[in-house]
Amino acid sequence: MIFTPGMSLTEIEDNVFEYEPFEEDGSLLIVAESSWRGFATELQELHSLKGAQFINQLKLIVFEGEFHPVKGEDHIFSAISEQSEDFDNLINAARKAVAHGYSVYILPNPRNCRTADFIFRKKNLYTMYDLKTVSGMGSVGTQLLDSIGQSNRILINMTSDYNPRALAKDIRRYFERNVYAVEVLIMKGSRSISVIREDTLGQSFIRNFMMKYSQK
Repeated sequence: MIFTPGMSLTEIEDNVFEYEPFEEDGSLLIVAESSWRGFATELQELHSLKGAQFINQLKLIVFEGEFHPVKGEDHIFSAISEQSEDFDNLINAARKAVAHGYSVYILPNPRNCRTADFIFRKKNLYTMYDLKTVSGMGSVGTQLLDSIGQSNRILINMTSDYNPRALAKDIRRYFERNVYAVEVLIMKGSRSISVIREDTLGQSFIRNFMMKYSQK
């Protein structure tokens, strides 16, 4: 098992690990038994889980996965090589998430398993995102639809200008086409904008999104 900086095993639910306190005050714990079966199996398992079981599975992956701290970065841990083709793209998005208070875990992409790119951790909140980077004028909508089956949360890293009205329409269409979608998180410069399904249902969604997106 690899422990990463800032981790506390007290955050793990009893039904994920069996452990016994090493000291009376419980400040140091030793894992008695691990249920880790490897990234491919544990990531595939996520597709069949919901609710608390899904969150517990994310915790297991964070605490038991073979992550290493990324050199020169704070709160970013990776299970892929720095020579990976998409590494720089992932790191750039991860840095923005760290600036918003998250610890970021970059996931591998096992064969025959559709999976997301990141797990974000903030205190006891765990979320999983598939990354879409917008670096030109190509359709965001196509990228969003391509993510269906990988994660119910999407992170859009905006690195170029994009028409806010078109983006709002793309996001609404994504929620219409994906009944399991929960959130689209947009990171634009130093700002983040979270859009959940309920936001897209009102008639004023496009106008409200454009106002929020255009704020400095």
